[in-house]
Amino acid sequence: MHMGDPSGLAGMLPFDSIGQIGLYEQPKPRFIFKMPRVVPDQKAKFEQDELFRRLSREGDVRYTGYRDRPTEERQVRFQTGCREGHTEVAFVATGTNIQLVFHAGTNGYTHGEHGRDCDFEKEHGKVHLRSHFIMNGVCVRWRGWMDLDRLEGIGCLEFDEKAAAIEDAMLRDQIERYNQRLRDFDEKQRAYRQQQERLDTELDVRHAHAHAHAGHVAQRHGLAGHGHAAGAPTGPHPHLPMQYRA
Repeated sequence: MHMGDPSGLAGMLPFDSIGQIGLYEQPKPRFIFKMPRVVPDQKAKFEQDELFRRLSREGDVRYTGYRDRPTEERQVRFQTGCREGHTEVAFVATGTNIQLVFHAGTNGYTHGEHGRDCDFEKEHGKVHLRSHFIMNGVCVRWRGWMDLDRLEGIGCLEFDEKAAAIEDAMLRDQIERYNQRLRDFDEKQRAYRQQQERLDTELDVRHAHAHAHAGHVAQRHGLAGHGHAAGAPTGPHPHLPMQYRA
């Protein structure tokens, strides 16, 4: 990912977007499996992935918004974006662009679990920022500060233990529900096959009975025909004239 490359934000998801859907969704296939938001072992990936290892070390960052505008305008736009709850920064060493999102209040800062996520009062001439999101399947937290005049500062990525635990639980639940649906489907298929086998067996039995019955009927007719031939008179017909009798 490089500065100015829109694809650099492709691997990022805001953590607080869980459960947000539109007013209407198109019907989904019966067994669609949603792409998981996180990898199975987030902490291991955060500790072993080369990009995460580089970004986890504090380094120079800079504001990347409105680079074609004058410095004074960019300063105003940066502070306005922070107060609205969003801004764009990049790690200078790697060129990695980060879209920071946080919920700014009317007073220009927000209170996270352990303090403010956007704080203009902590240090004069600076704003301290913190943003939670999912990057490349790992829950992370961006932490750092920006100089309001130079629009540069120091920042790093940290592994977000709490968010990772929430996402891991959601991932396990998603996989379990998917597996349960597969088990239900297999059970219905098994019941259907058993029913078909019973119907086929009953049909074979009926065909066998019908064939046997037809054989018995044919045999009875055959015996009746033979009995009539055996009892027929062998002498001259009693109604023939005398000259034709033997």
